[in-house]
Amino acid sequence: MTEAIALDDVCVRRGTDMVVHSLSLAIDQGTWFGLMGANGSGKTTLLRALAGRLPIARGTCRLLGAELAGRRAARAAQMGFAPPIESLPEMMRVREALALVGGDLDTAIGNIEGLGDAMAIPGLLDRWIGDCSSGMRQRVAIALAFAGGREIVILDEPFNWLDPVAAFDIRHVLRARVDKGLTLVTALHDIPTLTTCCDAGLVMAEGHAALTLTKDQLIKGAMDPLSFESDMIQALRTRTWT
Repeated sequence: MTEAIALDDVCVRRGTDMVVHSLSLAIDQGTWFGLMGANGSGKTTLLRALAGRLPIARGTCRLLGAELAGRRAARAAQMGFAPPIESLPEMMRVREALALVGGDLDTAIGNIEGLGDAMAIPGLLDRWIGDCSSGMRQRVAIALAFAGGREIVILDEPFNWLDPVAAFDIRHVLRARVDKGLTLVTALHDIPTLTTCCDAGLVMAEGHAALTLTKDQLIKGAMDPLSFESDMIQALRTRTWT
């Protein structure tokens, strides 16, 4: 299977602090990759670097075969990325934000496909983003990640703020999009989504890779979630980085 993302010995700084340390991973095209770890483990920093929002201090980063470690704008152009909800432009209507990312509203809506209905985006189009609740903003942020029609999409804890029905529907649509060829990378906090939706994953601890997760391991984890959770917690406690 062709790699969508391949990192080797990647380090990322936030300001003067090195947050991600010598991290290597490979993500195949057309798969859902889950990233887990405690708060402050480096998940968001890694995702922001992948998406070109932060520079990569050291290492190699290949996206769809092209080496882009030193090219932030090129990485950003390859990725759909959900902005943090607090950074969404409050003085813009939802339709305007989607059109800005997609080039025009019709193209953006077409790129969102079934997600638009799952997230009730048509009912939000004429709302000012500043008037949206946190749950509405989360749906808008996810929609913006898909509006540009990219082959790789990064979502940082996408199910925060969502009610159970919306989270359920969105998970199923995302899984269907992956099955059709999308490469999806998500930071997650819930083990059920990791084990039932993802094809592979990584647990991070203090900016290091603490535990890599294969499809077989995730299938076993879905069958025995308590043991799976215990194994991950043990990896984090002992900091046995791989």
